Amino acid sequence: MAETNRNPNPPTDITLLGLGAMGGALAAALLDAGHSVTVWNRTPGRDTDLVARGARTAGSAREAVSASPVVVACLLKHDSVHETLDPVVDALRGRTLVNVTTTTPNEARELASWAADHGVDYLDGAIMAVPAMISSRAGQIFYSGSRTAYDALLPIIETWATSEFHGEDAGRASLVDLAMLSGMYQMFAGFLHGAAMVGSVGMSAADFAARQAPFLAAMTGELAGFADVVDGGDYTVPNQQSLDFSDLSHIVRASQDQGVDPAPIAAVQALIDRQVAAGHGSEGFARVYESLRAGELVGR
Repeated sequence: MAETNRNPNPPTDITLLGLGAMGGALAAALLDAGHSVTVWNRTPGRDTDLVARGARTAGSAREAVSASPVVVACLLKHDSVHETLDPVVDALRGRTLVNVTTTTPNEARELASWAADHGVDYLDGAIMAVPAMISSRAGQIFYSGSRTAYDALLPIIETWATSEFHGEDAGRASLVDLAMLSGMYQMFAGFLHGAAMVGSVGMSAADFAARQAPFLAAMTGELAGFADVVDGGDYTVPNQQSLDFSDLSHIVRASQDQGVDPAPIAAVQALIDRQVAAGHGSEGFARVYESLRAGELVGR
């Protein structure tokens, strides 16, 4: 993360659009930090607790946008941002838009371009936290886009979670966020696949979790080693488990024998097979990265 120039006089008036579980938590944290907060939600009635704590409610998106120099959008999806802001974009001109709606990298880039075309300073945020983690250092929010906006707003956005700026490419924060979530969901899928395997003989998911959790925690210690190999680009360095040795077809067969869909582990085996077929079977397991990376099918 690059050095940050903190703004000693950040704006204190903020508008928050979208009062779902996360939007409500963000608004509450701003109120607790002493900011003047205007809130708006497409569906009425979600602002009661926030108004009781001092928030101002807006009767329309236009009123909400016009109320503050900083507008935070925490909406359902990319299309929701346009549906909410396109009709009032004239009121948004000259303001800063912080979009923490979950988007793909290209959707974030499209919004940044749209904002620039309309005279709006754009900062994209990707929240690595659940609502209960807001206002704690346990959560993280990645930002990319306008460095000027990030520096100016850092004292505000750090009331939510630990902040990291990932560059002026507005899609980069989203990319890092989704890449991390990819690892998480594939871990969950792997656990559930294993639970289904042992469930076929009567082991409860809870019993399996008690065994799986410490094993997975220990295995995360291997990630740095894989990273070193990938970054070094040499999959022949010693002390690696080879792709030939990493054949997982026995796990696929065992899963099928138990009547369990082998899809999660079969996907990993397909990545291994691709590299072995290309002649890399003696190289380390980390080489499956080459089956995955952008623009590559079988390796360098």
